[in-house]
Amino acid sequence: MQLLEGGLIIQASIGGLNGGDMAFAIFSFAVLLWLLRKFAWGPLMNKMEERENHIANEIDTAEKNRADAEKASREANEQLKATRQEAQQIIEDAKKAGQQQEKAIIEAANEASARIKKSAEEDIAREKEKAVEALQAQVATLSVQIATKVIEKEISVEDQEQLISEYIKEVGEEQ
Repeated sequence: MQLLEGGLIIQASIGGLNGGDMAFAIFSFAVLLWLLRKFAWGPLMNKMEERENHIANEIDTAEKNRADAEKASREANEQLKATRQEAQQIIEDAKKAGQQQEKAIIEAANEASARIKKSAEEDIAREKEKAVEALQAQVATLSVQIATKVIEKEISVEDQEQLISEYIKEVGEEQ
């Protein structure tokens, strides 16, 4: 017993712990762990999991938004490129239309000048014919008067017409 007494003394000198107190402490610790696990650890872990899921969702959303932004940027660049090409095509079409219109205006002006020139030439020819006819008439009249004075006799109407015709033919041949 002395050993047992010695052991108890040692125990008493250490702090006086006995087996019942230890069992109660272990049981209380186990109950405390169970309570912590049920009411503190579980909700804490749930909150941590929710936070982890929330962060993962935010990262996924950010990645999706970045991908959407890149896609929108590519589409905008493609649309800008297409718009530039369309604008260039419109400019080229406008240049071609301007050149065609220029050619049409020049052709119309050339045709108009040709018509005016032809009309002027026709007018000149008509005026020339009128002038020649007037000149022929004056020459015929003067010739008859001169011939009348030279011959000093009256010429019949038939003789006068024949003389005029012959003279006109001669004048026409000279020109």
